[in-house]
Formats: sequence, C-alpha cells, structure tokens
Amino acid sequence: MRKSLFLILAVPLFAQDDSLSLRDAVRLALRENKAIAGANAAVRAAETGIGEARSGRLPKLNYSESIVRSDNPVFVFSSLLTQHQFGMADFNIGPLNRPGFMDNFQSLVTVDQSLYDGGMTRNALKSAGLTRQMTGEEQRRTQMQVIAGVVRAYYGVALAAESLKTAEQALESAKADLARAESVQAAGMSTDVDALSIRVHLAAVTEERIQRAADLDVAKSALNDAMGLPLDAGHRLTTSLAPMNLPELTLASLEKDASSTRPEARQAHLAADLAGAQADNARSALLPQVGFHAAFEADRRQFADNGGANWLASIGLHWNLFNGLADKARIAESGQSVVRAHADEERVDSAVRLEVRRAFANLQAAQQRIAVAEAAVAEAEESLRITQNRYQSGMSNVTDLLRTETAVLESRTRRLAAVHDQRIAAVMLDLAAGQLSPDSEVLN
Repeated sequence: MRKSLFLILAVPLFAQDDSLSLRDAVRLALRENKAIAGANAAVRAAETGIGEARSGRLPKLNYSESIVRSDNPVFVFSSLLTQHQFGMADFNIGPLNRPGFMDNFQSLVTVDQSLYDGGMTRNALKSAGLTRQMTGEEQRRTQMQVIAGVVRAYYGVALAAESLKTAEQALESAKADLARAESVQAAGMSTDVDALSIRVHLAAVTEERIQRAADLDVAKSALNDAMGLPLDAGHRLTTSLAPMNLPELTLASLEKDASSTRPEARQAHLAADLAGAQADNARSALLPQVGFHAAFEADRRQFADNGGANWLASIGLHWNLFNGLADKARIAESGQSVVRAHADEERVDSAVRLEVRRAFANLQAAQQRIAVAEAAVAEAEESLRITQNRYQSGMSNVTDLLRTETAVLESRTRRLAAVHDQRIAAVMLDLAAGQLSPDSEVLN
C-alpha cells in the first residue's frame, strides 16, 4: 500500500508536458540555440574592448628584477655609485681601468601616466563603444534570424502534418471509391477496368501518404535543430496552421521602420561613425603627446644586502614633426574609408527597403491565394460528391471519378501551402522591417 501511494505521488513529479506552442518554441530556441550563445559571447568580447580602450587613461605600473655580472669599467663604476658603495680607493687608476667583476641586483618600479595623447584614447574609446553597439546589432540580427528559422521549421512541421492528414483523407476516399467500383461491378454495371484503375490510383495515393509521413519526420528533426535540441526530441504542436488576421499595413511606414530599426541598417550607420572615429585617430598622430614618468630603483651587490636606492620623476613631450609622410597617407586612407562607409550605408538602406517590398508583396499574394484556394477546395469537394453519386448510379465513368479525386487532393494541398506561405510571409515581413522579436504579434 505504501509503495502504491509513493508511485501515485511520484507520477506528477516525473510527468512532462510535451505541448509546444510557436511562442514557446521561439523562447526555447533563444535559450538553447548555439547561434545565440555565440552572439552573446561576441557581445561580451566587445565589452572587454571598451575596458581595454579605457585603460589608456589609467597609469601603467611595472616592476622588474635583474642580475648582471660584468667587469666593464663603466658598469662597475656606475654600479658602485648606485649601490652607495663607492669609496676613495675606487679612484685609483688601476681599479678604474681594469676593475674586477662585480654583481648588481637591480629592482625597478616604474609609473607612466599619459597627460595628453592628442585624443588617441578618446578616439579609441569611441571606436570600442561603436564596435560594441555593432556587435549588439549583430546579436539582435542573429536573434531575429533564429526566430524566423524556428517559425519556418514550426510551420514546416504543421504543414507536413496537415499534408499527411490530407493524404490520409485521399487514401480513405480512394478506398471508398474502390468499394463503390466493386459494388457497381457486382451489379453488372461495369467491368474490371474500373476497379483496376481505382487500385492504381489507390497505390499512388498510398505512395503519397508514405512520402508525406517521411517528410513529417524530417520536419520534426528540423524543428529540433532550429531550437537547438536533440533531433529526436518529441513535441505536440499546439499552434495550428490557420490563416492570420493581419492589421492594416502600409509599405511606406514599413520601409521607414526598416531604415531606422533593421540591424543591418543600424550596423551600416555605426560603421560610418566608426570610420569617422578612426579618421580622427589618424589625425591625432600629428598632435603632441605629454606624459609623466616616475621610477624607483634599488641596486645591491647581494640580493638582500649592500645596496642603495634612488628615484626620479619627469614630464616629457613627444611631437611627431615628420614621419616620412606615413601619417599623411594614413589620414588619406582613413578619409576614403569614411567615403566608402557612407556609400555602404546608402547601399544597405536600399537593399533593406527592397527586402521590405519583396516581403510585403509575398504577404499580399499569399493572402489572395488563400481566398482563391478555399473557394477551389469547396468547389472540388462538391464536384467529388456529385461525381461519386453519379458513378454509384452508373451515370459517370471512372475517369471522371479519379480526376475529381485528384482535383480535391491538389486543391487541399494548395490551400495548405497558401496558409503556410501567409504565416511565413508575415514573419518575414516583420524580419525585413526589423520588428521581429519574441513578443511579436505574428507569433500568436
């Protein structure tokens, strides 16, 4: 009894709900897809670049330790001085010219601080910030592409499942036609030709059903791949493949949104700003640089004894007056990079607007196709009903029956394709306009 009670209580703990809506699939992909992880890592790497550029404003502190042994007269003379070991005996000409070898253990701590670098650090910091923004736009573009990929894969599964149902309906209808033909033949109203023709049609429909079942298996694996899950993961899709009721959309507003919010357009604008910052950095090489330097030095004959210490502090000016025209060439090069960046910006803007127009046209066409396909399905089904009744009463032949059966299957397939294309076109329009996100209405 206790064991049974444990099992009853344990079931809810281990039970898993395999239902998966389109929005759930998108959120799962944004958490599991490896492309998202790579984009996030790129953003973090770009953020470290800002810290690296900011370090130009901070002091540089270095420590070094060395040991030197030599009998060079200058080395021995200067080492004795820095070690505070120089005596009167060291003025003798003999030891001055030919001293014995000696050791010098040197500890050195230096501090360097840039006081003015002609704007190099400022430009580097600006460039790093722009690079971080560009990486953020790339992250957003990757996110949008992952969402679009999940939507395509999700509705691919839905389309494959509905296509399989359509094939199964056609299979059942063909079986009913075969039974109808056999009853007509038994009544002496037809020959074996009708039943044989329907059996051939039944075999073709069976092959179609087998292929669509295989397509469904592949579509499920593609959806798992898009979400970043194992290919064999099982799900029960809850978002149906049904036409969308879209709000009124204007092409002009969509193009305007795309020019201002599309990641590619924003990246091109940021790239132009980055080229400008790099041009400013090239010009800053012509300006003077002022820096502060300080050092503390300890010199010893032994590692921990017989030594002295000294320090220094200085402010230095460095001004590049002539560099063999290399700076002039770099400035000219950076200026052309700015021109190229602005040209790319205009080119990207035109390409983005073209994508919006293409997606808008595809959506409009898909919506019109749905209306046409739904009317065709209704007419084909009614035609099949009439043809089946006429064949049952001997007023129609098997050719008409098979033709209407095929027409029903094709019209249903075209309707499913139109609905699928409308759902995908709506998402692609959001993508082209730069509005696709996990909260987009097109995911409802």
